[in-house]
Amino acid sequence: MEHLRLLIGKDSIADALLRHLGSLKALSRASFRELRQFLTKRQAEAVMAGLSVADVAETEHALSIPLTNADTIYKANLDMKRLHREVVCVVLLDGQLRCITKVDISSGTVNESLATPREIFRPAIIHSAYVFVLVHNHPSGTTTPSKADRELTERIAAAAQILQINFMDHVIVGQGYFSFQEAGLL
Repeated sequence: MEHLRLLIGKDSIADALLRHLGSLKALSRASFRELRQFLTKRQAEAVMAGLSVADVAETEHALSIPLTNADTIYKANLDMKRLHREVVCVVLLDGQLRCITKVDISSGTVNESLATPREIFRPAIIHSAYVFVLVHNHPSGTTTPSKADRELTERIAAAAQILQINFMDHVIVGQGYFSFQEAGLL
């Protein structure tokens, strides 16, 4: 709360904003338009920038350590929680499970994003990845995989075997995460 007050400059406005949104977590998902109902343009920009810097710092730190399980993958993709449309990305790893790069594959609507195996494997081949992780977000916050998510995972797993590229996991980011590996679906 104190940090929000520092960004905004007025205690009463910060309090009113948090009362309206309900929590800092809700604030982190608020749009610029929602913030402008309470804040000046400059204050809203400062809040958005502060939240963005925090996400980037946490993501950069998470990407610097080996991504050995779904929890570390989730932490390396926290920035996806704030997106308002579904995005599919591939996290490419070397033989020590350190991130080579993260590539956005597709950006869709609030509840769907299309990605084909060709689009997913192209960066893995170009960057000579030893392992890759498929990650996408659910803007709704729920992490339950859809039928399309399950089908895509099956197609990618089959193609990964043929191409001899290790498919470590498919992680859905929302309010928490879902791991196909942990669920025994991969």
